[in-house]
Amino acid sequence: MSTVRAPRLGLRTNLAQFLLLVAINALVGGMLGQERIVLPLLAEQTFHLTAYTSALTFILAFGAVKAATNFFAGTWSDRYGRKPVLVAGWLIGLPVPLLLIWAPNWGWVIAANVLLGMNQGLTWSTTVIMKIDLVGPARRGLAMGLNEAAGYVAVAATAMATGYLAAEYGLRPAPFLLGAAFAALGLGLSTLAVRETRGHAHHEAGRTEHQGMTTRQVFTLTSFKEPALSSASQAGLVNNLNDGLAWGLFPILFATQHLSLARIGLLGALYPAVWGFAQLATGALSDRWGRKWLITAGMLLQAVALALVAAGNSFGQWLVAVSLLGLGTAMVYPTLLATIGDVAHPAWRARSVGVYRLWRDGGFAVGALLAGILADLWGIPVAVWTVAALTAASGLIAAARMYETHPRRNR
Repeated sequence: MSTVRAPRLGLRTNLAQFLLLVAINALVGGMLGQERIVLPLLAEQTFHLTAYTSALTFILAFGAVKAATNFFAGTWSDRYGRKPVLVAGWLIGLPVPLLLIWAPNWGWVIAANVLLGMNQGLTWSTTVIMKIDLVGPARRGLAMGLNEAAGYVAVAATAMATGYLAAEYGLRPAPFLLGAAFAALGLGLSTLAVRETRGHAHHEAGRTEHQGMTTRQVFTLTSFKEPALSSASQAGLVNNLNDGLAWGLFPILFATQHLSLARIGLLGALYPAVWGFAQLATGALSDRWGRKWLITAGMLLQAVALALVAAGNSFGQWLVAVSLLGLGTAMVYPTLLATIGDVAHPAWRARSVGVYRLWRDGGFAVGALLAGILADLWGIPVAVWTVAALTAASGLIAAARMYETHPRRNR
């Protein structure tokens, strides 16, 4: 009589599937990277959107839809399994590059970003959940560092590539052909090679009273009641608020100083590149040093970097500023996800990740709206200064309210 072997947890044990999911998350990041440089310039130069608030509607649509989809991704992953959600996300992403290539008006761009938000919410959330399932409690920081590094290095590489393609061949269609290739490859790998990981979470959970948590209880706990979870949620929201600002307004700000498209592309790519590569170290460091102070210091460093962007007026100054912004974000991004993994019980962890990512990616929408209104009223520098102040306040809230969550550091 054959017996079913229980899933084994650990990075080394599940290395092949883990690395496959890292590669797939790089493709997810590439889908986002195709827009980072080209779309703000497309809004201004092709569709002649003169108001910043109107130009940033694509980020508003993307952020709002991605935030909501993150929430459902966690719930659906618990209910139906991780792999079906991942495959569904790639199917939804297939039309995005084609809509951007053929868009005759700005409404098509908004529609493409609604689909992109759904794609990112389903695919990125699910790869995060699956990696947490596989590695177990000991190496979550490292796992999240590798996951987020892959995604944001791909954002940076694609942003750089699309900047050069746009300079050489125009804003359309060449830059978006990369996205079409990423979507096709991501769908193929997810369908044919990825294995389901929900059983790993069930094995880690065992039989405990936590399994009876309702989705409403998980939402309330993660958003408001539990100090570490709610602190992570507010810090995630503000982190992506300033990323929404950087995505939508930095290319336009740099263009006002008559920087070349190649230099704008370099600045736009350097920020996620530093963010991406540095997470290879910061995720692992959070396993060694703990979560709380890395998050606090990262938020404060982001605030300083944004202030330098607002005060700068040259390529060299902005080069330093966006590098510091990327480093500060790298200190925060994987560490916040590791915090959720530390505190949330395996039985409801996927839903907690979904709630956290609901708040975090809601920051894109808040950032686009706030930055657009402030920039229209008082100019881009005022918008950047305001977001810098909000980012500093978020870091201080984390310092005051959060406790250390790493299993070894909080004994």
